[in-house]
Amino acid sequence: MSCQAYFQVPPAVTPDSGPSFAPLSVSRRKTRRGRGLQPGCRCPHCLDPTSARKDQDGVSSLPSPGAAWGQRPWLFCTRAPEDGPGPGLLACRSPGAAARRGGAGALLPAEGGDRRWLLHSAPHPASSRAPRPLRRARDPAMLRRLLLLLAACGGRGALSGSPPGPAGHSLRGSWRLGNGDGSVVLSGDVPGCVHTALLRQGLIQDPYYRFNDLAYRWISLDNWTYSRTFKAPFDVSKWQKVNLVFEGVDTVAQILINNVTVGRTDNMFNRYSFDITSVIKEVNFIEVRFLSAISYAAEQSRSHSAYSVPPQCPPPVQKGECHVNFIRKEQCSFSWDWGPSFPTQGIWKDVRIEAYNLCHLIYFTLTPSYVKSAQQWSLEIESVFDVVSSKPVVGLVTVNIPKLQTQQTYTTELPPGEGRIVLLVNINKSATVQTWWPSGHGNQTGYDMTTTFNMGAGYKIEKFSKAYFRTVELVEDPIPGSPGLSFYFRINGLPIFIKGSNWIPADSFQDRVSSDMLKLILQSTVDANMNALRVWGGGVYEQDEFYDICDELGIMIWQDFMFACALYPTDQNYLESVRAEVTHQVKRLKSHPCIILWSGNNENEAAIAGNWFSIPHVKMKVYLKDYVTLYVKNIREIVLAEDKSRPYITSSPTNGKESVKKGWLSQNPYDTHYGDTHFYDYLSDCWNWTVYPKTRFASEYGFQSWPSFSTLEKVSSTEDWSYTSNFSLHRQHHAAGNDQMLHQAGLHFKLPRNTDPLKLFKDTIYLTQVMQAQCIKAETEFYRRSQSEIINGEGRTMGSLYWQLNDIWQAPSWASLGQCAPVEFYGASVYPC
Repeated sequence: MSCQAYFQVPPAVTPDSGPSFAPLSVSRRKTRRGRGLQPGCRCPHCLDPTSARKDQDGVSSLPSPGAAWGQRPWLFCTRAPEDGPGPGLLACRSPGAAARRGGAGALLPAEGGDRRWLLHSAPHPASSRAPRPLRRARDPAMLRRLLLLLAACGGRGALSGSPPGPAGHSLRGSWRLGNGDGSVVLSGDVPGCVHTALLRQGLIQDPYYRFNDLAYRWISLDNWTYSRTFKAPFDVSKWQKVNLVFEGVDTVAQILINNVTVGRTDNMFNRYSFDITSVIKEVNFIEVRFLSAISYAAEQSRSHSAYSVPPQCPPPVQKGECHVNFIRKEQCSFSWDWGPSFPTQGIWKDVRIEAYNLCHLIYFTLTPSYVKSAQQWSLEIESVFDVVSSKPVVGLVTVNIPKLQTQQTYTTELPPGEGRIVLLVNINKSATVQTWWPSGHGNQTGYDMTTTFNMGAGYKIEKFSKAYFRTVELVEDPIPGSPGLSFYFRINGLPIFIKGSNWIPADSFQDRVSSDMLKLILQSTVDANMNALRVWGGGVYEQDEFYDICDELGIMIWQDFMFACALYPTDQNYLESVRAEVTHQVKRLKSHPCIILWSGNNENEAAIAGNWFSIPHVKMKVYLKDYVTLYVKNIREIVLAEDKSRPYITSSPTNGKESVKKGWLSQNPYDTHYGDTHFYDYLSDCWNWTVYPKTRFASEYGFQSWPSFSTLEKVSSTEDWSYTSNFSLHRQHHAAGNDQMLHQAGLHFKLPRNTDPLKLFKDTIYLTQVMQAQCIKAETEFYRRSQSEIINGEGRTMGSLYWQLNDIWQAPSWASLGQCAPVEFYGASVYPC
C-alpha cells in the first residue's frame, strides 16, 4: 500500500522554533486484515518484534525515530478503517494522534481520495506534558534510522522492484566518425571534435602548423556523423523515464536512436535532454548527424530576408568565415584578430543515458545572502526536478553543513512536470562563518554541505557540494568633485581594486583544454598578483573546472554572455535558443562565488554608438530595438529572475546607469565619467602616461607582441623565419599589426639590424615582447595611481584588466601567458600585493 507517516524533524529555521512535522512516503503493501505486528511488513516495528511493547489497547509498538528530538511519538502497524478509501490496507498509526483527532488512529485520507493516508505523530499518551520545543539531534544515528524507514518502505509512483535512486551511464569513449559521402571513416573520441579525431588518427597534420588553418577548411565545410552501438546498461522496464542527455553539442545536429529522430540541436552553449523511453532497446544504435556550421550560418543569414544583420564577414586579414552572428557557437571559431578559423563539429562535452522514477534532479544551486539587521547568513537552495510521477511527489529534504553546526529538514511537494524547490537555510548564529575573499584580501573558505532528498519509495538523491559565503555589489554613486558616477566592486562590504586580465579560449579545440592546462594558467595569474579575469564574450562559457579553480584561488570572474563585436538577429527561434542558453548557463554557474558580474556582450553598445557597420541613419531604429530586445528584454530578464545576488550590465564598455537612462544605449560608451572603457592606441608613445584615459574602470587595453621563437618553431619551417615572410604575414590577423609593433619599439629602442636573418628574426621577436611588457606596465601603473585621485573631474579608477591573458595558437597577439613573454615576469611588479 501507500501511506504517509508524519515524523517530527529538526526545526526548519532556528533551534528555538516550535515543533515541525514533515511528510514521509512509505510503501503500498497489501496484507491480511488485523492489528499489531504485520507479516511481511519491513518497517522497523515489525522487523524487530523483540523491541515492541504493548500500549493500552494491547497493540505492539516501537518508539519512532522522532523520539531523538525530545518528543516520544509512537507508531503502530494497523489497518486502514473499513470506511476509508483503502479498507484493509496496512497503515502506521499513532495512539496519541487518535486521542487528539478523535478518529481511528487519526488516519486521514490524502488529497484526491487515493489509497494514501496521512498520519500525524504526537507525544506518547503516557506523558501529559505539552510538546517541548524541538532540539537539534545530537545523535546522527537518529537520522539514519529515519532514512532506514524510508528505504524499508516502497512507495506510490515507483515501479515494482525499481532501484532506490536514478541511474546514469556515460557514452564517453570511442565512436565511429564519418564524413558526408563516406569517403573518410575513422574512430573519434567523445568528448571531442572532428579535427582532433583526424589528428589523432594521423590523417591530418597539426592544424596549427603553417597554413593549415586554410588547408583544412574542407573539414568544417563537410557534414560529419558520429555513431556507435551501445547496450542498455539497465533493465529499461524498471524505469518510468529514460533520457539521452548532451551537456554540449557543437553545434547543429540531428540526433537519432535506432533510426528514430529523438531531437535536434542548434546551440553549442545549451544542455539538451531527449526522452528516449519509447525507443531505447536492449541493444541500440545512436547517430549524431552534424551539419556544417559554416553552411548553417550562411543559410540562416539568407533566410533572414527582412533586413541584413551586420557584419556579413570578418575583415580579410582575419582569413575567416562569414555570418557567425547567425549561429549560437563560439564566435571566435570563425576567426578573430588574434586567432584562426576552425569552425569545429563534435560532441564537446559529456553525453549520457539517465533513467529515473518519480523525479530527477536537474539543477542544484546555492545563493548566499547576509541580513545585516539580523547579523545572520543564509543560503537559498534551489533544486529543479523533472517529475515523472502522475501525482505530486512528497518527501523530505535534509541539509547538513557540519562545520557550521547547521542541519535542517524540510517537507517538499513537487507537482508533475518540472518541479522547483526553493529552501532558505539560516546558518546557526553560534557558528562563525568565514567568508570567501578575492586573492590577496583573505581566504577562500568553503564549507562541505550534503543535501539529501528522500522522495518516498526509498528513492533517495544525495547532493554533495561546497557552500561559500560572500556578497558582491557594483557601486555606481556620485563622486564629490566629479561629474558622473563611480564604478567599482564591493566584496563583503569592502571596496576592491580589480587587477587582472581578459580570458579567451585556451585552444581552438576544447577537448584539448586539460585540467593541468587550466591549473597552470590560473595559478600563474595568482602568482602574478592578479585577482580577476574577464571571460570574454566571443569565446565559450568555460568548463566547470575553470570556475572551481577560480573559487579555490580567489580569482574574481567578470562573465560575459557569448555575444561579441556584432549585431544579432531577434527572430523567435533565435530568441528561444538564447533564452534556453542563458537560463542553463546562469543555473549552471551561479553557485560559484568567483563570478561577480554578468555582462550582456562585448562592445556591441559601442558598435551601435560608433556605427561600426555604416548603417544608414534612417535604418538604425530597427537595430536599436533589436539590441534592447536581446540584451534587456530577454537576457537581463532571465538573469534577474534566476540570480538576484549579482549585478548585470548590458555591455562592455558601457556607461552603466547612465546608459540605462539613455534607453540602454549611450551616445559615447567610452565616457570616462561612467562605467568601464576599452582603450587602444598603438601610435602614441606608450611610455607617455598622459595619453591614457583617466577612466572609472579600464576593462580592456593592451599591445601586441610576437611569441617566443621556441613557440613559433614548432609550427613553422625554416623559410618562415623572417618578420616579412608569408608565414609571418599570414599569422598576423590585426591590420598593420607588425608595423605598429616596430613603430612602438622604435620610440625607445634601436631596432635590430643583424645581418644573420635568423638572428634578426629572433631579436625582433624579443624586442616586441619587451615593448609590450613596458607598455602594459606603464598603462597599468597609471590606472593604479588614478584610483586615489580626481583631476579635472576624472579619476577614481577602480579596475584594470589588460587584454589579454592567454593565447589560442602560436601567432602575434596581445597575450602575456603562453608566449614566454616578459609581461609574465612583469606581472608581479605591475600588480604588487
